[in-house]
Amino acid sequence: KSSIFLKIISQFILEEMPKAEYSSLFNDFVESEFFLIDGDSFLSTCLCEKSLTPGQNLHFFYLVERYLVDLMNKGGHFAIIFFKDAEYAYIDFPELLPLRSALILHLQHNTTIDVRTEFSGCLSQEWKRFLQESCPYFLIVSDEGLSDVQTYLFKFLIIHSWAMKVNVVLTSGQSRDILRLYAYLMPSKNRNQIFFKKHEGIIDDVYKTLMERLKKKRATALASLFTDFTWTNMMEKACKNISLLMQLWPEGSDIRRVLCVSSCSLTLSMYHRFLENRKKTASGQVTNLQWKHCVLADNNIPSIIGRKLQSVDSNCLVLQEVEDLCRMHCLSVAFLLHLPLSQRACARFITSHWIKDTRTFFKMKKWCENFILSNINIFKNLNLTYLSDLSDEPLLKNIAFYYENEHVQGLHLNLGDVIAQDYEYLWNTVSNLVKEFEVGKPLPLRTTKLHFLRKNPLPIKGSSMEKMLNLCLIPVSCKLVDEFVGDIMKDLPFLKSDDPIVTSLIKQKEFDELVHWHSHKPLRDDYDNARCSSHEKSRDPYYLKSLQKFHVFQRFYGNSLESIPSKVIVTQDIKPKKDFSVAKSNMAKESKAEIITRENKKRLFMKEEHKEEQKWNSLSFSIEQEMKQNFNSGIKNLEDFLKSCKSNSVKFQVEMVGLTACLKAWKEHCQGEGKASKDLSIAVQMMKRIHSLMDKYQELLKEADHQFIGRCLKYLGFDELASSLHPTQISGEEIKEKKKNKYSIDIGPARFQLQFMGHYLIRDERKDTDPRVQNFIPDTWQRELLDVVDNNDSAVIVAPTSSGKTYASYYCMEKVLKESDEGVVVYVAPTKALVNQVAATVENRFVKNLPSGKALCGVFTREYRHDALNCQVLITVPACLEILLLAPHQQKWARRIRYVIFDEIHCLGGEIGAEVWEHLLVMIRCPFLALSATISNPKHLTEWLQSVKLYWKKMDNMIEKNNASSNRKIASHASFFKSYLQGKQSYKVRLVLYGERYNDLEKHICSLKDNDVYFDHFHPCAALTADHIDKYGFPSDLTLSPRESIQLYDTMVQVWKTWPKAQELCPEKFIDFKNKIVIKKLDARKYEESLKSELKNWIENDHIKEAEMVLKKLSPRTTGSSENMAQMFPLLVEKLRKLGKLPALCFIFNIKHVEKWAIRVKDFLEEKQKSKKPPKAEKEAHVMANKLRKLEKAIEKQRTIDGKSQKNPRKMDQSLIQEAEYKNICKSLEKNLRIPQDCTYADEKAIDTKTLQDIFDRVRFQIKGEEMKTLACRGIGYHHSCLSAKEKQLVEVLFRKGFIRVVTATGTLALGINMPCKSVVFAENSVYLDALNYRQMSGRAGRRGQDLLGDVYFFDIPLPKIEKLIKSNVPELRGQFPVSITLILRLMLLASKGDDPEDAQAKVLSVLKHSLLSFKQPRAMDMLKLYFLFSLQLLVKEGYLDQEGNPMGFAGLVSHLYYHEPSNLVFVHFFERGLFHNLCQPTSKGSKHFSQDVMEKLMLVLANLFGRRYMPAKFYDDNLKFHQSKVFLDELPEDFNASLHEYNMNVTKDFASFLLIVSKMTDMKQEYQLPLSNIKFTGKECEDSQLVAHLMNCKEGRKAVSPFVCLSGNTDVDLLQPQMVNQVVLHSIRINSNQAPLLWSKIFDNKGRIMPLNAYALDFYKHGSLEGLAQDNRLHKGEAYLLLKDFALTIRAISVSLRELCEKEDDNVVLAFEQLSETFDQKFSKI
Repeated sequence: KSSIFLKIISQFILEEMPKAEYSSLFNDFVESEFFLIDGDSFLSTCLCEKSLTPGQNLHFFYLVERYLVDLMNKGGHFAIIFFKDAEYAYIDFPELLPLRSALILHLQHNTTIDVRTEFSGCLSQEWKRFLQESCPYFLIVSDEGLSDVQTYLFKFLIIHSWAMKVNVVLTSGQSRDILRLYAYLMPSKNRNQIFFKKHEGIIDDVYKTLMERLKKKRATALASLFTDFTWTNMMEKACKNISLLMQLWPEGSDIRRVLCVSSCSLTLSMYHRFLENRKKTASGQVTNLQWKHCVLADNNIPSIIGRKLQSVDSNCLVLQEVEDLCRMHCLSVAFLLHLPLSQRACARFITSHWIKDTRTFFKMKKWCENFILSNINIFKNLNLTYLSDLSDEPLLKNIAFYYENEHVQGLHLNLGDVIAQDYEYLWNTVSNLVKEFEVGKPLPLRTTKLHFLRKNPLPIKGSSMEKMLNLCLIPVSCKLVDEFVGDIMKDLPFLKSDDPIVTSLIKQKEFDELVHWHSHKPLRDDYDNARCSSHEKSRDPYYLKSLQKFHVFQRFYGNSLESIPSKVIVTQDIKPKKDFSVAKSNMAKESKAEIITRENKKRLFMKEEHKEEQKWNSLSFSIEQEMKQNFNSGIKNLEDFLKSCKSNSVKFQVEMVGLTACLKAWKEHCQGEGKASKDLSIAVQMMKRIHSLMDKYQELLKEADHQFIGRCLKYLGFDELASSLHPTQISGEEIKEKKKNKYSIDIGPARFQLQFMGHYLIRDERKDTDPRVQNFIPDTWQRELLDVVDNNDSAVIVAPTSSGKTYASYYCMEKVLKESDEGVVVYVAPTKALVNQVAATVENRFVKNLPSGKALCGVFTREYRHDALNCQVLITVPACLEILLLAPHQQKWARRIRYVIFDEIHCLGGEIGAEVWEHLLVMIRCPFLALSATISNPKHLTEWLQSVKLYWKKMDNMIEKNNASSNRKIASHASFFKSYLQGKQSYKVRLVLYGERYNDLEKHICSLKDNDVYFDHFHPCAALTADHIDKYGFPSDLTLSPRESIQLYDTMVQVWKTWPKAQELCPEKFIDFKNKIVIKKLDARKYEESLKSELKNWIENDHIKEAEMVLKKLSPRTTGSSENMAQMFPLLVEKLRKLGKLPALCFIFNIKHVEKWAIRVKDFLEEKQKSKKPPKAEKEAHVMANKLRKLEKAIEKQRTIDGKSQKNPRKMDQSLIQEAEYKNICKSLEKNLRIPQDCTYADEKAIDTKTLQDIFDRVRFQIKGEEMKTLACRGIGYHHSCLSAKEKQLVEVLFRKGFIRVVTATGTLALGINMPCKSVVFAENSVYLDALNYRQMSGRAGRRGQDLLGDVYFFDIPLPKIEKLIKSNVPELRGQFPVSITLILRLMLLASKGDDPEDAQAKVLSVLKHSLLSFKQPRAMDMLKLYFLFSLQLLVKEGYLDQEGNPMGFAGLVSHLYYHEPSNLVFVHFFERGLFHNLCQPTSKGSKHFSQDVMEKLMLVLANLFGRRYMPAKFYDDNLKFHQSKVFLDELPEDFNASLHEYNMNVTKDFASFLLIVSKMTDMKQEYQLPLSNIKFTGKECEDSQLVAHLMNCKEGRKAVSPFVCLSGNTDVDLLQPQMVNQVVLHSIRINSNQAPLLWSKIFDNKGRIMPLNAYALDFYKHGSLEGLAQDNRLHKGEAYLLLKDFALTIRAISVSLRELCEKEDDNVVLAFEQLSETFDQKFSKI
């Protein structure tokens, strides 16, 4: 039963593997999710590293620390878990037991890592409790162990983790770059949790059974070595041994010495006992020979007979041989104690293995070492520093090889005084510890002649290994190369011009079929290939109609984004900038025209004011009556009127009427309800009116008004405020004391305003208009942005979401549009969705009459372009702007750019395409605006950008000077500089910071009780700890709402009864609140800062306990949860509706769940509606629908008859009756089918029926169109990256219009999409929910102008995760590795082919010199220069550049496919070698058609090159069955595979040479210490030992590999091994194999298993089914669609490029690719 169930578990996990997401684990670079690492998975993974030799401890620890320090550098926050039960898995591998124990001790004592060893197993209650308390986001675990037993233990851990809602990350298949770690993430799903719950009892029984078996197995294993000594006996024996040693060494010692002597002595004792027991159980023959044993021992006569007599069993060593091995071990430890790593790294490596007879000894010794290490804590004064270097088996073999081969042949070498002394000391201690028999003397080391190592023809590694290639470089010289790397080239070795390597670069004769190919011909770039509205279609009526529809929708879409009228732009002459700070008195006298304009405006304003007054007079009575009957409804009507009114005098009247009504309502309420049940919402409205009157209309208030306001304050019980307003206004008799108590709210005015009016508090807004802005009054910081644009400055702008920072972008566009018809503004958006949004906004906002052929707005994405180069405002994505800036023949257009606006500039630190943002920022010459809501190091970014601008200032001056001094005046240069500099080009980069949100955000935790959803308010301070505040202070963006400030104060008072500052910080006594009728938002912020400062003082002044108690009391109550929270999601949405918290955005990070949960909400509403309907309603609707159809047919038939014959009055009456009946049934059916208001979230009043139908019509042919329409009718939508643009726009427009009020979405909405809402719900935990995305997403809550408060809800998010999100800083922008081989080729193309050589070279140098990675990092800059030289070498050798840096061969084709490096380089490599011509043979001679077999082989090749997606190695199982797809991609055809191997070897050799050169820059001090613990293995080299000099004589070939790695016999030659570079290269170089353009046909995971490629593209080509890809290939349909779309674009790009390069019309390769592209497109279009 156990075996069967273990197979069920294995199969269950296996089915989940292909669904694993391969993604970055650390999106937040500040502090990652808290996660766990299973220690035994980690240990087994490190042991399987290809570079590691078994028994080399120090190399193993280096691998461990290198991985862990990489995690920590990337922000990893984790703990490592070693389960006690996991130790049983090593019974078959006793050599790993002491290694495991040493690893645990080392991590605990020598690092700061949290190591947990207290848990017995993964099913224990202690472990379950730990998971519940710590809430780790994921657990890193292996899917396969060193044995079946260990694999089963890992599987138990995986399924239990899923059951506890902990995601699983596999150790296999991980990869990393500078900033991130990528791995397979297997999320905890509901089905996983159900599986565990369903089988929990069986799982527990099977686990217990497995443990019982393992305990018996361990007992058996120990009995075979230690006979009747059990585990407990051996532990006691080890303790006794250590105690004896403590008596010998009372002063303490080093762990290496202690383990050496104690393990050797214990092993010798136990081995002696082992042999004795063997003798006792042997035959009588052995008993008769016992006397001979004594003779042999006494006379020291090793012989074959003697060995048999002593060991009894020929598989065991005799005791003297064991002594010899122990002596050599002691000598090896003496070497470890005295030799620095620099010397040990030069050791020769012995490849021979131990003979079979040594196995028993080594097993016994490893068990003994483990027993010693398990009890090592009893040894006092023990130095545990060198736990990582306890033994070195390769060194032991080296010593053994010397003594049994070289020493016996007469090579007698001394040990050296120091080593000999320490060795003898160790061996003498061993002798003293062994009591059972007399141990031999320390010298000679060998007393026996047995060879412990097997005979080997090549026992020493390296004797047959090839040498590394010559490190000399091919000389490449041109102006660009000399400028960039000239300073380091003088120190590098270069080949001479007559060197064979250089002379062989002369182009060999190309493949015969390529004679018709013009490789030098310039190719069309992605700009040309992008789908566009071509001029050929300009006369097509259908096309023109569709274009008209598109522009109509764009304007409608834009209008949904902002309801402002379009502005007509007229080109104006450039005028001097006005100084808006100058007073009017200082300005020039007004002209007559200005006076007339001013008077007209004044008249118009008075007319408008009169109209509004009349409107109020007509409405005032009805509103007053409404307030009497329904106070809340009346107030809403009053506020709606105030929003639409512009006249201050009318607004003042309205506010006074409102205040009067509020006072009356309050009095009536207090008289009717009594003191105990006062509705403070009326008091809030009364104070809100008072705030408005006192702040906005102070100049209109009269004496009577002041008295009335004072009276209102008195009724509320705010006597002091009333007195401060007008001390003598009210006599004591007017409101008697009794009445006063009846009306008073019994709360101080300051507390009342903060606690109940927080979100109504008036914001400090400027009241003076800015003539540059018409629609609103900009804040001070926004005016600073306008000044930036007016001054042609650049700026980095960091301000919260929805704060209004984007307005500067549109002001910038307007400025450039007004200046001329030539200037261009480029708006760079991170996503296509945002591109469409901004384009629609621009089209709606601006109108301009332009000359024929020019457009105002253009769009350029990879799939689509429209008016890209003939527009004045170009909206694009980063990659497409990079295409234009790097295009040699688009420089003329680039000169027209006046401003570039970068939206969401924090994408500079993103996962994909971040380096492109960097390239753009350094290539543009014009000013820029860089916008973001989330950058934590804006000053560093600004400094970097300022350095770039100073470079451009220098270059512009140089180019201008060259143009002026040059005799040849280039017209283009002259016109460029005239236009470029006429705006007084500024090189200043300003930093504009603004941190204040307009709306407060309040957080809530969702909990489930009694099958309903409840909300608990989450105070932001509850996310903090006293330790966090002490170390980092309060996070800069952790703000409190006013009521949260009051809550914090009350808790502080409650906790510390004698708090000295309690009175001072009491709201009523606070200096900024005292006697203030109107407390403003800024005053509340000052109060908040005072409280935070005071709490920080508590911590600094030894009141930490009180502070901790405050934070604890602010924490929410423990929340209940459901086994399946997803099922409860509709209840959450329903609760939000009841509380008036819609519209809401619900963020879910799994695409499937986004759709599923939206549908679940719809189903909930349908069920609700169904339950409300009468039982026969559906049947009646069906009957009516049938009757309606019959009537329709009858009416249609009658109309046909009437049309053919004369009209009969009687028949006409019948027709009228039928039509009347038809209308009546329609109404009845509509009433029957109408959705009740409480069964839909849609607001039908938000949009008219025709517009709604037009929006629906746009998606009728989309994949998800019908489903989205059905959801939208219920007010629900979903939004994710796999939807088409039209589908996304449907949701965006209807949500903004207010029709859809619930949207589930992934992070696609986090990047700038304008979809503000009242509430944001985080409905699913995810690795993507990090500090950055949290701020981007939560920032959507609270619509400016509609909501004064935004709400954020956490649904099924663990409390520790919520705390982390709130307190974590946003990411710092760090530099990516900025260049690639293909980018360098593109740069060289620009430099050599550019229309303007000076401008081209300046751009190229700017890209190369100004990476963010190398900013203020000179060593990084040197490394990039060397990488540039490596790239040039490779490009020259591959024939894409000549020695002057000019492009040649198929350089254009390589650069054209730059998206796909290194596949582009491999593709051209195949092409140049004629492999495609060999493959692409038509069905018959002269035919232009190719067989299906040829097409499938061609697809196989392309699928191996492009769109590669790996699957976990464990999934590669022959037993799996698939329905339509093959799933696992076959290898390349044989000839292609051979060519790929040739290419990889060439690149590998060049890359290895590059690493060898870079290694000269390395700081070797770092390389001789462990990366994490920083334990140093340095010291003076041993020079007096001849043996050391002999054994450590291999100094060559160890330059670029880590000295730790050399201990396992690795050398520079191993840099040529596939997938070995990252494991062996010097870690301080900070370069890994990702920077080499390698494409391996097979990729292996850490355990040496093949990771198969997903054959989705080839499978789709064969069966054409998206369903098949979802079912077999385990791809989400939307994701598969996007992958296939990209693949289709790639094939098309190749096909078009090949056609352009070939002059031969019927070339087979061109025809084959065209046929393939056409066929693939046809299949794709049918989806």
